[in-house]
Amino acid sequence: MEPDNDIERITHITQATLQHYEHSAQQFFEGTRDHDVSQNVGALLGAIRSAAPYRILDLGCGPGRDLKTFSELGHSAVGVDGSAEFVRMARAWSGCEVWQQDFVQLDLPAAAFDGIFANASLFHVPSAALPDVLRRLYAALKPDGVLFSSNPRGDNREGWNGPRYGSYYDYETWERYLTAAGFEALGHYYRPPGLPREQQPWLASLWRKPMSS
Repeated sequence: MEPDNDIERITHITQATLQHYEHSAQQFFEGTRDHDVSQNVGALLGAIRSAAPYRILDLGCGPGRDLKTFSELGHSAVGVDGSAEFVRMARAWSGCEVWQQDFVQLDLPAAAFDGIFANASLFHVPSAALPDVLRRLYAALKPDGVLFSSNPRGDNREGWNGPRYGSYYDYETWERYLTAAGFEALGHYYRPPGLPREQQPWLASLWRKPMSS
């Protein structure tokens, strides 16, 4: 496949997924605003070693639920999402700064964030685009900064799930992508907590940008 055609294909995939969220934004907000992701928020904040308050990027912030949480905890939170409607809702709900950017065309400031919170967002990135996206996130973190990700776990298949595109990795494959981008593994766990593994569909993991970067 020619590179230009590959870029066109990836952009088509991400835009189609974004259109789904654009058209169902209010329904998504009502269905997710009471989800308890305090374990994930605590995991990210607990892994950051710089002095608080932290500057946090919420990648795929959606309507702003977690942005509001980070802000209420005293941190400086910035959101980024590809859906214009989510961006509008997140600004109104959280009062935080929110940028509209497609994940495969991220334009982030260098070494700006103590932590990046990618909760149920990076799995929408096609595998062909993932290495570049991870390099951009790596560059946006301060040295010693931390990336948190939570994705639906799977057997490394990707494709359309209804109107949304997803990539469903096991831990070993996800680790290869992250370490290839320069990150150091800090640990991982499965969610929701306290259930048998077959009832834990989410893979959460933590990654550090080395100080020497």
